[in-house]
Amino acid sequence: MPRHAAITGAHVTQVGELPGCTTLGLHMQAACGAAADAGLALDDLDGVLCAYSLAEPHPMLASAFCEYAHLRPAFSAVVQAGGASAAIMVVQAAALVRAGVCRHVLVVTGDNRASGMSRDQTVAALAGFGHAQFERPFGLAIYAAYALVAQRYMHEYGTTLEDLAAIAVTHRRHAARHPNAHKRTPITLSDVMDSRVIASPLRLLDCCLVSDGAAAVIVSSPDAAADCAKPPVRIAGSGQGHTHEHVVAAPSLTAFGCRDSAARAFAEAGVGPADVDVAEIYDSFTITLLVELESMGFFAKGEAGAAATAGALDLGGRLPCNTHGGLLSFGHSGAAGGMFHVVEAVAQLRGEAGERQVPGARIAFVHGDGGVLSAHCSMVLTADG
Repeated sequence: MPRHAAITGAHVTQVGELPGCTTLGLHMQAACGAAADAGLALDDLDGVLCAYSLAEPHPMLASAFCEYAHLRPAFSAVVQAGGASAAIMVVQAAALVRAGVCRHVLVVTGDNRASGMSRDQTVAALAGFGHAQFERPFGLAIYAAYALVAQRYMHEYGTTLEDLAAIAVTHRRHAARHPNAHKRTPITLSDVMDSRVIASPLRLLDCCLVSDGAAAVIVSSPDAAADCAKPPVRIAGSGQGHTHEHVVAAPSLTAFGCRDSAARAFAEAGVGPADVDVAEIYDSFTITLLVELESMGFFAKGEAGAAATAGALDLGGRLPCNTHGGLLSFGHSGAAGGMFHVVEAVAQLRGEAGERQVPGARIAFVHGDGGVLSAHCSMVLTADG
C-alpha cells in the first residue's frame, strides 16, 4: 500500500467581485466541485476542515458549514494560521487519513471580502492584526510591516523596485492564462513602479488583491484514493517553521521560518529545490515571494528579482512559479488565497492547466505563510505513478 496520503479532488470558483455571494455559499460551491472532481458524494466525506472568514466571521465555521451542507462528519475542526491555514489544513488532513480517523477529508476555504466588506472594514482588518500594546497604537498596518521587510531587504541585498515589479508583471502574465482570475489585463514594470505608494517602497501593484472566491481539496487515505475518479496527487513531504507572530518580535527582517519549513518538506520527500518542476508560493506582496524564493533555496540572496526580470518564473523558465497568477493577480480571498496555490499545483501535476501547463510537471512545491512572514507551511506534491 502506498504510504502517502493524496489529494483526490480539487476545485476553485470564479474569483473577483461576485455580488450576491456569501461565505458559506462560496464554501458550498468549492466543496461540491471538489467532491465531483474526486468522483465522490458529499456523504462520502467523513472529515471537514475549515479556516476563517472576515466578511462573515464565525468562531465555529466548520460546524456552521457542516450544518449548511447537511454533513455529519466523524471529524470537524477550524484552523486559523493566516495565509498558512490552507497548507496546514492539508497537512492535518493527511495526518487524519494516515491515522485512520477518516478516509476522505474535505478541506474548504472561502470568503466574500470584495463584495461583503466595505473599504473601511477591509482597512480596519488590515490594521487590527498587530500587537495590541506595541504595534497598533503606532498605526502599524500589515502592509506597513511588509514595507519594513522590503526596506531592510533592499538595504541588505541591493534589491530594487524593478526587481519587485518584475514579480508582479510575471504574475499578471500568468493570470491572463487563467479564465477564473480576478485580474487579467497585462501590466508593465512602469505600471507597477508608477502605481501609488501604499507603504514605501511597496506600490499598489506590489500588493495582493481583495477578492471574493473559494477553493477546496479532498485529502484521501492511501487505500481510499484508489477508488477516486482521477489519479491521486501524493503529499510526499511537508514541514512547518515558526519564528514569531508580531513583527516587533521577529528575530530578523531578512531571515524567516520558511527556510525551516521548506527544508523539512524537502527532506521528507527526498528531493531538493532543483528537482521542483513548478512552485506555488504565497505572494501577499511582491517582497513576500522574493524573500521566500531566496530563503527556501530556489535562488541565492539578491538574485530572485533579476531572475524574474529574465523570465525565470514564467512558463519555460527555470522555475515556473504561481502559474495561476498568485494572490497578486489571480486573487486573494483570505484562507482561500493559500488554497488557490494548492489547487493550481494539483492542476499542474494532473496536466490539466491548459495554457498554463508546465510540460511534464511531476514535482510541485507549495508554500503558505501567515502574519508578517510568521507562520510557514511547505509541501512537496508529486504526480501519481
